[in-house]
Amino acid sequence: MADTRRKANRDLTWRLVVMTAAAFAFGFALVPLYRVICVVTGYGDQKRLAERAVVHEQPDANRLVTVEFIGNLPTYGDWEFRPAVLSMQVHPGRLYSTEFFAHNLLARATTAQAVPSIAPGSAAAYFRKTECFCFTPQHFAMNEARDMAVRFIVDPGLPRDVDRLTLAYTLYELPQVAAR
Repeated sequence: MADTRRKANRDLTWRLVVMTAAAFAFGFALVPLYRVICVVTGYGDQKRLAERAVVHEQPDANRLVTVEFIGNLPTYGDWEFRPAVLSMQVHPGRLYSTEFFAHNLLARATTAQAVPSIAPGSAAAYFRKTECFCFTPQHFAMNEARDMAVRFIVDPGLPRDVDRLTLAYTLYELPQVAAR
């Protein structure tokens, strides 16, 4: 009876270890997966975003859209990461800027990559980032902190029933990239 219980506990422990390792690996796989999706779909492609930014549309001064900002971390204690402002009111068609603060709390230099998401998903096509720290990996020295810029335009074609957008970033450490 005791041997059966020990064997069952050992099997359960190994399953939990494998599940934990798989979840951890999946978290690190998200950044390269995001890059592949960007290449295939063109979403987040710096060259295409710069071309679109050259075309200035007439701002809609009669309409305000609330843009909320969120900073996420897959693990806590290694980084401090947050938006400079929690939200802002914007006129569609006008260029706006904001910043996110990142602080490397690790006892070593490292490289991080931010992965953005926009909610509601149906509005993502109407949110154009013209400058973003998420486009390239960010190298941080030990204990380095900095503000990182985001410049964006909400397309005037945004459906009228959408009056609130959320721009969220999750900051991942890239262990495979050597920090400079």
